[in-house]
Amino acid sequence: MKHTEQLFQQQHIKQHFSRAAASYLAAAGLQKEVEARLLEQADYLQQAPSRILDLGSGPGRASGLLKKKWPKAEVIAVDIAMPMLQKVPEHTRFWRPVKRVCANAMQMPFHDNSFDLVFSSLCLQWAHPLPQALQEIRRIMRPEAMLLFTTFGPDTLLELREAYIAIGETPAISPFAAMQQVGDGLQGSGFYNNVLDRENFTMSYADLRALMKELHNIGATDARADRKRGLMGKQRWQALNSAYPIHENRVRSTWEVISAMAFKRSINTRTADASLATISPDQISRRVR
Repeated sequence: MKHTEQLFQQQHIKQHFSRAAASYLAAAGLQKEVEARLLEQADYLQQAPSRILDLGSGPGRASGLLKKKWPKAEVIAVDIAMPMLQKVPEHTRFWRPVKRVCANAMQMPFHDNSFDLVFSSLCLQWAHPLPQALQEIRRIMRPEAMLLFTTFGPDTLLELREAYIAIGETPAISPFAAMQQVGDGLQGSGFYNNVLDRENFTMSYADLRALMKELHNIGATDARADRKRGLMGKQRWQALNSAYPIHENRVRSTWEVISAMAFKRSINTRTADASLATISPDQISRRVR
């Protein structure tokens, strides 16, 4: 399996999310909806957490809401982009401060058994290999702690991928893990009571340029280390624009969102049951969009 730096260029991810810090929330309509739904799943936690990690916090909207929900808990926002973390105080109250740490999800500066809840909305698609990221998360979780996360699946930006293929080019889109791969990653990392779900969202835009602008504004660009460098020329852009399907004078994009809930066992050693995943979408609240 490729190492993180071989598939994704971490410096590229850091730079693009740093540049997107000012425009992120205004453009991140889908991201806010997914985040809100994931926050609802935190109600499954049996006891109020004393320490919470918001991994890939971005500007900290979820961090502020987690602190509001559990005001006595210590909430720590972690993001790879410092400009994102500088926005966190805008979404919190001075009497409910959220601590901020600039770090990579693959190697976090926390002791083992540190958190009761790890919350991560649409961050782990940038972590590769995913099992390594999940093992790092499990390391910092306390026994019986809950992990809640969402990540994009391979059907995300399906129309854009097909348009690139139609003009004979490799799609300039980062790859995303499928639901089965996410489940396997949780199994292999020793989580239990794993519950996974997936949902496709359809977004509508005035034209392809509007879609590409949104991707730029939320920092979601091609992060592959072997991506094609340089700007897209006029002829190439016209070909891509012509290949992209139009519905009622607008363009649509599919976003596949995979949701997961998992727990760390009370004991450090894995048992035979740890190799078995429990995937029951009925246990998670589900909506059709």
